[in-house]
Amino acid sequence: MRLINRHPGGAVALLLGLAPFLVLILIYGAASQQRLAENPNDKLLPGLEQMTSAVNRMAFQEDRRSGDYLMWQDTKASLQRLGIGMGIAASLALVVGLLNGILPLARAGLAPLVSTLSMIPPLAILPILFIVFGLGELSKVMLIVIGTAPIMMRDVAQRVRELPQEQLIKIQTLGANTWQVITRMALPQVLPRLIDAVRLSLGPAWLFLIAAEAIASEEGLGYRIFLVRRYLAMDVIIPYVIWITLLAIVIDQLLRLTNRRLFPWYNAGGH
Repeated sequence: MRLINRHPGGAVALLLGLAPFLVLILIYGAASQQRLAENPNDKLLPGLEQMTSAVNRMAFQEDRRSGDYLMWQDTKASLQRLGIGMGIAASLALVVGLLNGILPLARAGLAPLVSTLSMIPPLAILPILFIVFGLGELSKVMLIVIGTAPIMMRDVAQRVRELPQEQLIKIQTLGANTWQVITRMALPQVLPRLIDAVRLSLGPAWLFLIAAEAIASEEGLGYRIFLVRRYLAMDVIIPYVIWITLLAIVIDQLLRLTNRRLFPWYNAGGH
């Protein structure tokens, strides 16, 4: 049997998926053990005991200055910024994407602007955002919005244009006006695609958030990473990076589950 036709079973697929992670862990463990054997005070590749101690200190012990549990305080601040930014971006993407996809006049006026905005590197305009919106929460949220909304707008508009022309003809034949075409035909079929677009935008959104927090913030996961890097505190940085990754995976899977539960027909179609 050709390899292209061989599909792993559940257990084999699980093992194949875990294998790369196990290899990376083993390589890191061996390298860390070697460096610590040569220099017990080495900070570049901390051992499991050092990272566990750092997590315990950051997550389960009150900070002497603020009295807060820093890891949870940072997590709350970052998730709040991410949630607000992605919520605004998704809302804008839904409205503008529907208009661009359904209305030719709107597409003629808005599509060139959306395409242009999607080509601007968001991090390049970060200084402008800080000047215009200040160093507070708004500039960080706006960076997420500007960095993710235009791409999602284009994706939603493309999905609307992919809808069968027969549906548009039939619903108009039945007497539907423009509002009814948007709300009854286009909107229900676009919502699952929007959730997929949000999932795909989570990676860039985290990047923009961490970059903004690193430059101007007093709390947040990105802020903490860049604060402790001056002390070469890899025992804090590595657990924070792993924690951010786990948060991203959980959010992605929750969105995936939501999509499957709310729109089973969409996933049954192979999306």
